[in-house]
Amino acid sequence: MRLNKLFFLFPGEAAQFDPTFKGPIKNRGCTDIICCILFMAVILGYIVVGILAWLYGDPRHVLYPRNSTGWFCGIGPNKNRPNVLYFDILKCATSINIMATALNGLHFMGFLNIFQRFFSLSLDCVYFRRPAAFHSCCLKGKTVTNAAALCFCLSSGTFVNGFNAREIGVRIFEDFASSWPWILIGLLIAMVVSLLFLLLLRFTAPVMVWVLIIGVLGAGAYGIWHCYWEYDNYKNSSSSITNVGFTTNFSVYLQVQETWLAFLIIISVAEAIILLTLIFLRTRILIAIALIQESSKAISHMMSALLYPLITFVLLLVCVAYWGATALYLATSGGPIYRVVALNATNDECKSINGSVSCDPQVSCPSASCIFIRYNNEGLLQRNIFNLQIYNAVAFLWCVNFVIALGQCTLAGAFASYYWAFTKPDDIPMFPVCGGFIRSLRYHVGSLAFGALILTLVQIVRILLEYIDHKTRSAQNPVARFIMCCMKCCFWCLEKFIKFLNRNAYIMIAIYGKNFCVSAKNAFMLLMRNVIRVVVLDKVTDLLLFFGKLLVVGGVGVLSFFFFSGRILLPGSTFRSETLNYYWMPIITVVFGSYLIAHGFFSVYNMCVDTLFLCFLEDLERNDGSLQKPYFMSKNLMKILNKSNKAPKKGKGKD
Repeated sequence: MRLNKLFFLFPGEAAQFDPTFKGPIKNRGCTDIICCILFMAVILGYIVVGILAWLYGDPRHVLYPRNSTGWFCGIGPNKNRPNVLYFDILKCATSINIMATALNGLHFMGFLNIFQRFFSLSLDCVYFRRPAAFHSCCLKGKTVTNAAALCFCLSSGTFVNGFNAREIGVRIFEDFASSWPWILIGLLIAMVVSLLFLLLLRFTAPVMVWVLIIGVLGAGAYGIWHCYWEYDNYKNSSSSITNVGFTTNFSVYLQVQETWLAFLIIISVAEAIILLTLIFLRTRILIAIALIQESSKAISHMMSALLYPLITFVLLLVCVAYWGATALYLATSGGPIYRVVALNATNDECKSINGSVSCDPQVSCPSASCIFIRYNNEGLLQRNIFNLQIYNAVAFLWCVNFVIALGQCTLAGAFASYYWAFTKPDDIPMFPVCGGFIRSLRYHVGSLAFGALILTLVQIVRILLEYIDHKTRSAQNPVARFIMCCMKCCFWCLEKFIKFLNRNAYIMIAIYGKNFCVSAKNAFMLLMRNVIRVVVLDKVTDLLLFFGKLLVVGGVGVLSFFFFSGRILLPGSTFRSETLNYYWMPIITVVFGSYLIAHGFFSVYNMCVDTLFLCFLEDLERNDGSLQKPYFMSKNLMKILNKSNKAPKKGKGKD
C-alpha cells in the first residue's frame, strides 16, 4: 500500500527485468549531440580568444614596473634595478633648490642627473611604487596616484612604511627549502591514513556509526541534565524574563530561569525526535551501513579509482592556468601611449614632435619629456576587452564543471560494473576505470556538457547577484536587502539541487547510456520512490566522512604542529625548528594539503556509495530473487531485507 502511494506521488515506471543486462551497457550511441557541438564550438572560440590575447597582450605591464623612458624595471638594461622611484618636481621644489638651477639654463636631463646625485637629500619628495599589479604609489603611508610623475629604476629600496615583501618571501622560501622533505612525509601520512580509513570501513563502519550515534545521544542527554541543573539553581532567583526585557548582553539571559527551561524543552524534544527516528529507521540505517561496507569492498577491488582525482586535479589546474593567463594577456593587450608634457624644443627633431599626440620615450630629446599617459583602448580588440573577459569567465566555469562531470561519470561507470558483476571479483571487467573514462569521452561528452552548462548558468546568476549586492549595498533599504538575501539563498539552494541531480544523472548515463534529460528524470524518480532511504544514507555517509576528514586533517595537523614547533624531536634527524623563520608556514601547508588529499579520497568513496545505492535500488525493482531474476546485492544486504536468491549462484557466490 505504501509503495502504491509513493508511485502515485512520484510517477514513473519501475525498472523492468532485462535478462541481457549485466552492468554498464556496451552497445550505446552518442547522446546530446547538439550540446556536444556547441561545447566544442565554445572550446574552439576559447582557444581563439587565448591566441588573440597572447598575440596582443604583454603581461610585463603587470609583472614589471615601467619608468618614464619606456623601459621595464628588472629586465633588459634595468636588469639589476627592479624598483621604480616616482619623483614629482613640484613636491621637491620646496625642499631642494634644484628647480632654480634647472630653470637657469640646465636642460631637463641635466636636472635629472642632479636629482639622482642629491637623491639622499630629498627623501621628503620621493616615493616608491608598490608591486606593478597595484599601479599606485606610496608616500609616507598614503596612497597617491600621479600619472605625470617622473620615475627612475633603482637597484634597491623599501617602502616608506618599512614593509619589505621580498624579504618575507625569501624567508618563507628558505623555510620551504629546509622543510620540504618533512612536508612531503606529512602529506604521505595523510594519504596513508585516508586510504586505511576507507579500506577499514568494511570492518569498522557498524561500530563507528553506532558510536557516533550514541555520542550524539549522550551529548543530548548531558545537555538535558545541565539545563535542568541550571534551571534548578535559578529557581529561587528574583530575576525573570519580564524583568530583563530586551538586551544585547546575552549573558544576562543565562541568569534567568525561563531561559534554561526553554533550552531544556528544545533539547528534550530534539532528543526524543532522534530516538524515535532511530527506532523507526533502524533497518534503513543498517542498509546504509551495509552499503558503506560494500563501497569499501568495491574500492579494495579497484584501487586505481583512488588515483583518478589526480587526473581531475591536473585538468582543473590546466583550466585555472589557461583562464588566468588569458585574463592577464587580455588585460594588457593595449599598448602604452606617451605624450609630450614638457617642451623647450630647439632642434628640428624635437620640433617635429612638439605638440604631437604621442611620442616615443626612447627617442632622446634633451628639451622634451615624453610621459606615459594611458594604455591604448581604441583598437577593435581593446574595445571588446570586457566582452572577451566575460567569454573567458563563462567558458572557464563551463570547462571546470565539465571536468568534474567527467570524473563523476567515469567513477560511476567503474563502480556500477562492480555491483552488476554477478560473481565478485571474477566477473569484474578488466580496467573498469579506464573503461568508464573511454565510454564517457566517446559517447557522452554532449550529455556531460549539457549538465555542466545548466550548472554554469545558475552559477553565473549567483555571481551577478553577488556583484549587484556588492555595488548597491550602501544604497539598499531593509526591504531591498531582504529581497536580495532571499534571491541569493534561493539560487544557492538551486545550485545545490542541480549538483545533486547532475551527480545522479551521470550515474544513470554511465550505466544505461541514455541522454541527460532521460537519465536525470529516471534518477530523480528512482530516488523519490525511495526518499527516506536517500536521506538516511546521505546523512550516515556525511557523518562518517566528516569524522574521517576530522581524523585525517586534525591528526596530521596536530602532529605537524608538535614537530615543526620543536616539541617533538626525532633521534638522528638534522632538522631543527630553530632554523625556521616562520614555523607555521609548513604547518599550514601540511594541513591544507592533508585536507585536499582527504577530500580527493573521500570524494571517490562518496561517488562509490551513491553509485552502489542507485544500483541497489534498481536491483530491488528489477529482480525478485528467483532463478530467472536473481539479486546482485551482497548477502549482507539480502539478510537485512530478509531476501534471498532462490537458486545458488555459480562459482564461489557472494561474500
